[in-house]
Amino acid sequence: MTDHIVKSFDVELQKLATMIVQMGGIAEAQLSSAIEAMVNRDQALATKVIDSDVTVDEIRTKADDLVVETLARRQPMATDLRFIVSVLRIASEFERIGDYAKNVAKRSIALSQSPVVKPTSSVPRMAVVVQSQIRQTIDAFEQGNAPLADSVRAQDQQVDELYTSLFRELLTYMMEDPRSITACTHLLFIAKNIERIGDHATNIAELVHYTVLGKMPQGERPKGDNTAYSLSPGAGE
Repeated sequence: MTDHIVKSFDVELQKLATMIVQMGGIAEAQLSSAIEAMVNRDQALATKVIDSDVTVDEIRTKADDLVVETLARRQPMATDLRFIVSVLRIASEFERIGDYAKNVAKRSIALSQSPVVKPTSSVPRMAVVVQSQIRQTIDAFEQGNAPLADSVRAQDQQVDELYTSLFRELLTYMMEDPRSITACTHLLFIAKNIERIGDHATNIAELVHYTVLGKMPQGERPKGDNTAYSLSPGAGE
């Protein structure tokens, strides 16, 4: 962002930036707590994650209102317009991340009522990568750092590959021990929600690239999800 003659415009832009960073921080914390709740079978913590989703929704609504107000009053152009439009879209992406984190928390409550299964330990490893993506997208947004945003985009393939590996592990486990089907199904949904969070973090990274450079990243996004070629007991939520 650049300084403007009308200082109140700078204040509005900074307020929008602060809202995005705040949403990102809450979304990251939601995912972290949801995974902790799953690992520790902590239903109270999972409930807190579910309840906290309303905060992200409220900030998204305030950001939308401020964007509309700013567009109407300032009629921004060039870099300012790109920034404001990107804020609108990034806020939507973070809201979706919060929704998926809430889904993980809901599934963790159901999972805590089933016997412990070994693949549970594989999910946090995948979540760590996705949490890192979220943190890096926030940093890239704050810094206006396109190379960092591109690095996040490149990590999407790693998340897909981790999901594919976990998907196959869970299918194998269910075939070997039918008693684990209920718990493993919950884990499949959790893993899919985490994979989708990674997709949304990647979307944000692409929007940061656009904000800084004025164009979307070139080329197809690298993908590593091959689960469509396997027999799937369920899809994302």
